[in-house]
Amino acid sequence: MSLERRIAALGQLKQALLGITEQDEIIYRANSVNPFFEPVFTIKAIRAVANELCDEAKLRAWAGHYNIEEDIKVAKTIGLICAGNIPLVGFHDFLCCYITGAQIQIKLSSKDDVLFLYALKLLGEYDSGLKDQMAIVERLEGFDAVIATGSNNTNRYFEYYFRNYPKILRRNRNSVAVLTGQETDEEMKGLASDIFDYFGLGCRSVSSLMLPEGYDLTTIFPHFSDYAWLHNHSRYMNNYDYNRTIYLLNADPHLANEFVMILQSPALASVIGTLHYQYYTSLHAAETTLTEHAEEIQCVVAGAGILNNLPQKVNFGKAQQPTLSDYADGVDTMQFLLSL
Repeated sequence: MSLERRIAALGQLKQALLGITEQDEIIYRANSVNPFFEPVFTIKAIRAVANELCDEAKLRAWAGHYNIEEDIKVAKTIGLICAGNIPLVGFHDFLCCYITGAQIQIKLSSKDDVLFLYALKLLGEYDSGLKDQMAIVERLEGFDAVIATGSNNTNRYFEYYFRNYPKILRRNRNSVAVLTGQETDEEMKGLASDIFDYFGLGCRSVSSLMLPEGYDLTTIFPHFSDYAWLHNHSRYMNNYDYNRTIYLLNADPHLANEFVMILQSPALASVIGTLHYQYYTSLHAAETTLTEHAEEIQCVVAGAGILNNLPQKVNFGKAQQPTLSDYADGVDTMQFLLSL
């Protein structure tokens, strides 16, 4: 199948995905398998995939950066090991393999097999050749290269097992927001979505704040009000209650409302229901700290006009809206595939 026909098939997939509503059975099924796939977040993820990754005009512009020939075909078999922390999180890797015409073996996460399989089924209706290009497997075999996403612990096994193969291996990363105290209400509302969308489980989810010295932390909570409903989500609140109990027993100073705790810590990663923060003395010092920890950071959320030298920089409210060119860990997946 030609590049243009693949793009056209993805355009048809876009329309099908945009037709899914919270009341559809597939949303219920995904939520029953993974309680953290809350319908409102699942629909948001589906729309992001549809509008950012399956739009024909965006796909043509993106593919044009690689001078891909119309009849391009990477004559290699790529093994994909997908994560399942947020809905359809592995779709971009699949898309890159699909666009280049590579043979694809996909090992799905059991936490995100319902939605992923549904999206692939839909795409197969628009591209009859997909069944010959792709296979869903429990174990990768006979592959030429691999793209795998997992935890830091899992990654150590990946490093050993795939040591003799061309590979992209991804481990835990977190995202940071840098505030100056001059943010608008709209920017703070965007920050709330960067923090709470998908329960903070994504690598693009903001888990840590960098604040100027003297910043009044209590002014943050009112901007989180749109996510007060998290207090009624049992799985999320089980984590919140457990972690708050630990903080109280350990006498760890923290601020809290009914659904999030804010704790001073230099650690970039935070547990569910907790947001870390640290102070900076100057934006230059903040940039230096972020640069030193670049290998641990997926996104840096900040306002316009600051920290523009950081390649991970995104504006408030955009952390959870990656485009086709926003490659995880800054590794160009398309260039990797086309160089095999």
